[in-house]
This record gives sequence, structure tokens and C-alpha cells, in this order.
Amino acid sequence: AMPRLHPGPVASDLTDRFAQVRRLSAALCEPLEPEDLVLQSMPDASPPKWHLAHTTWFFETFVLRPHVPGYRVFHPAFDHLFNSYYESVGSFHPRTRRGMLSRPTFAQVCAWREHVDAAVHTLLETAADVAEAPFGGLVELGLHHEQQHQELLLMDVKHHLGTQPLQPAYRADLPTPPAGPAPRERRVRFAGGVREVGHLGPGFAFDNESPRHRVFVEPFALAAAPVSNAQWLDFIADGGYRNPLLWLSDGWAAVQARGWEAPLYWHQAHGQWLHYTLGGVRPLNLHAPVAHVSFYEADAFARWAGAGLPTEAQWELAATDAPVAGNLLATGLLEPAPLDALEGLAGLFGDVWEWTASPYTAYPGFQPPAGALGEYNGKFMSGQMVLRGGCCVTPAEHIRPTYRNFYPPDARWPFAGLRLAWPA
Repeated sequence: AMPRLHPGPVASDLTDRFAQVRRLSAALCEPLEPEDLVLQSMPDASPPKWHLAHTTWFFETFVLRPHVPGYRVFHPAFDHLFNSYYESVGSFHPRTRRGMLSRPTFAQVCAWREHVDAAVHTLLETAADVAEAPFGGLVELGLHHEQQHQELLLMDVKHHLGTQPLQPAYRADLPTPPAGPAPRERRVRFAGGVREVGHLGPGFAFDNESPRHRVFVEPFALAAAPVSNAQWLDFIADGGYRNPLLWLSDGWAAVQARGWEAPLYWHQAHGQWLHYTLGGVRPLNLHAPVAHVSFYEADAFARWAGAGLPTEAQWELAATDAPVAGNLLATGLLEPAPLDALEGLAGLFGDVWEWTASPYTAYPGFQPPAGALGEYNGKFMSGQMVLRGGCCVTPAEHIRPTYRNFYPPDARWPFAGLRLAWPA
């Protein structure tokens, strides 16, 4: 049975939501062969089995051990093997060697998941008031953490499979997105001034989305739709990858060192451009948003187009009142699709993460939480760029206008694209 990407309406009850999110992670692994589950195609990507184990470690470490008296740890070595980077929790297996772990087996990891799920379920069922309980917020954080890993799992699987000689499909049954109309070259203007950005009010947000604070923004305009594959082909045809004047110094060095000539997963055959998708190798959908470009490529394209990338404040102000809807994980396409940009801004949420011009740094007054969970976001505020808006493998209830994703500027394996910006 193929995984149901849409588990139905989002459960309001934390116990139901916990079951729903945990089920989906396992379902995402169903189309994979046993050999795929341990594969690590590069140091930045993790094996699917590791994702299932690490998300389970998170609940065992932060929810069960501190809050369940006499909790029985499933296996004492798993703490070291599946801790990702929490120095304050203890030692961890090197990230680059996650693909070397043939043991524990996939079956053992699944048994651990069941053990942890049962214990969390009991904890939630026996709590008088989950919202008031000290572990309620930790379970909520754990679910959002697991949803991040659902997206990462699909990104990583695409890299594991798409960089192999056979380029096998993750799911051969994936529908092909419609061809769609060419997006209209339209700009949407926004007033400047002193505005507020950052998370405020009820509802979950990560610590790096706070505190809410004032920014001054000059008047600006954004493209109605993200840059398309057809527009990217124009950039290639105009020698964009061969002109050093378009590139930041580090970006040009990356182009030279790595031989970039097109986005990741693109290749030409018999005069036609093809790309690898989670549904296998397909002809390039010309009017879909371009994906799998680095910040350096996005920045060079924007310069070539006589534009720039929006700052994260500009992007957030433009998206503040937009509904969080679009081509997200539950759509089931698992690749960007053409957008109907007839009015307003199309594709703000879903399709591709949009690179911004903003480095990933702390908001004014940001304080990481005390203890191990302070290592969640704050320690990565160096050498990375912010992306906004989610992509075609992001769970819908995981994304919001204030969400700050971040990657190194040379990263290409995320579903990352761009939207052009101009001073108004």
C-alpha cells in the first residue's frame, strides 16, 4: 500500500496528532527497499532509518525520561547512536557515518518506535490537563521536530536515489503536475515604513521566530510568482553559469569547483532537458517553479534579471495575511507545479522554499531556552541564509508566515527556489 500523505483533517487533540504524525513518518518509508533505508549519499543527508530513529530518540530523551517515573529506556546505546548534535545531552555518533549503521536493524528501530509511542500515549492519556502539563509543550515541539524530519527524509531520499546511476523512482505512481500556463510577469507593490515581524500570540512557533520586533522596510515590489524553469533556461542560454560578473566571489568559486551548469537533478538527453523527481526522470515542466538551486545561484539569477532577492522581513510582511495553502506535502505531487498567478502573490506557501537575501541571525532580544533545547536553533546562527514559505514536501500544519528555515548558501538538495524583488 502506498503511503497516505493526507491523514485526514489535522487532529485537534494532542494524542491523536501524535499518532497521526508518527504514522506518517513510517508511511513515508513504505515505498523504499531495505537497501534504501540505510543509504547516506552525502554527509548532509541522513538515511531514512536514522530519521525514524532520531525522531524517536527526541521523544525518549526530552519527554519520557524526565517525565515518566521508572521509564524503561529501550536500548542504552541508542542515546549515543541517534543524538544528532545535542552536546549537553551527551556524545553522539559522527554525522558523516550515519550510513554505516546496519544495526540496529530497521525492524529494531520500528520496535523502538512502538515502545516509545506506547509510553507517550500512556503519558498523554493519564494527564489531567495536557495543555498545563510540563510535558505538553515538549510533545508539541517533538511533533514539529518530526515534521521537519519528514521533509528532510523526502529531500534526502531524493538525493540518495537521484544521484545513483539507475535514478530509480521513489514512487513510480506519482501524478505528473499539469503543464500549466506561463506565469505572468507581474509585480506586486508594498508600502514601506516601520513594521513588526516575528511570531506573536497563540499557536506553536520555534524559538528563532521570536521575539516580535520592529523593522524599517523601504517600499518594495515582489514578483507575483517564483522564478520558473523556463526563466532558468533563459539564464543558462545567456551564459549565466559562465559569467563571473553575475556571481558573489564564494558562489563563483563553487561554480568552478563543482562544475555547476544547471540546477541539481537536471540533465540533457537528445536535445531535451530532463530532471530527476521523486516519481523518476521526467521532462522539465517549463512553467513550474525552479527548484534545487543554491543561494549563490538564486543571487546570480536575480542579478542577471536586474532584480534582487527579498529580505526575510519583506517576505514576511508580504505573506502576513496570505492563507497558508498551496502545493504542500498533502497534495501528493512531491514536486513543484505551475502556479496560477492571476492575482496577488502565487505560491508563497508550498512548491519551493524561497531564498531570501537575509543571513540567519538572531532577532533583537533573542535568548535561546535554557538547557539542551537551547541547542535547537540558536547555535546555527552563523554562515547560513534564511528561506521562507515551505515546499512541496512540507507538512501544511508545519508552516506559517513567520517560519525561518535556514541552509548554507551552497546547499542544493533542498526544494529551494526564488522570488525576485525590486525597490518600489
